[in-house]
Amino acid sequence: MTLHQTKMDILEAGRRLYQNRYIVSSDGNVSARVEEDRIVATPTGLCKGTLGMEDLCVCDMDGTLVSGRLKPSSEVGMHLFLYRERPDIKAVVHAHPPTATGFSVAGIPLTDCVLPEVIITVGSIPIAKYGTPGGPEISEPIRQYVKDYDAYLLENHGATTVGSDVMDAYFKMETMEHFAKILFVAKQLGGVNVLNNEQVGKLLQIRDRLGIKGPNPACDLNSSQPVPQASANGIPTVRTRSAGSQTARPEADTGPRNNLVDEITRRVMDQLKKA
Repeated sequence: MTLHQTKMDILEAGRRLYQNRYIVSSDGNVSARVEEDRIVATPTGLCKGTLGMEDLCVCDMDGTLVSGRLKPSSEVGMHLFLYRERPDIKAVVHAHPPTATGFSVAGIPLTDCVLPEVIITVGSIPIAKYGTPGGPEISEPIRQYVKDYDAYLLENHGATTVGSDVMDAYFKMETMEHFAKILFVAKQLGGVNVLNNEQVGKLLQIRDRLGIKGPNPACDLNSSQPVPQASANGIPTVRTRSAGSQTARPEADTGPRNNLVDEITRRVMDQLKKA
């Protein structure tokens, strides 16, 4: 891919991130490796949805500006860290998609075996511990995940995805946020229907046939096991379950309420008869 096309893709990814509200104001950053020792990155302090070609920066692998009139993002160090750790990474996208970031704030990783598309394309999405943005602290917590994952939630901060090119990394961010929204709705409705080992195994076969060979684990089967929850009165509530099983719901304790309604109805009828 040419340098010009790579820059065009970075601008397009920035526009999509902003239009989809994955970033606001001057949030987020996008970069791509264009040579062994060169990356193109978005600048600091500008809205990534309105950038022009002249706003992009070219840096070396130490973060030194090689060409461009603006400084690169303050988080370019995280991008460079990812490129150094995994030579197969050709692009990095960092954003603050609201629902996925909400999961990071709540301390809930997106690792359950739930959606086939996520298992096949993006894989498991862990949470890296909090690190101060804009410096080396943000990179160190990612170290334990960088070799095996293509998407990470950043605790109390946002999310980062990597890919074979800019749009590949961007679409992983899009898939992550879509998954987070669906998972959030499922939890609000009362439970998450997770896939079992056999079902996940079939998806991995599809993944192999499609030639998707990334290091990212498909999902965390251990985190998807049914875990009964108990309410304050001891009645089991809706629980996470394996696909095909029945969701356990509490039986509604309507006896006292029905008795009260019957009594009120009886008294009203008695008064009407006396009228």
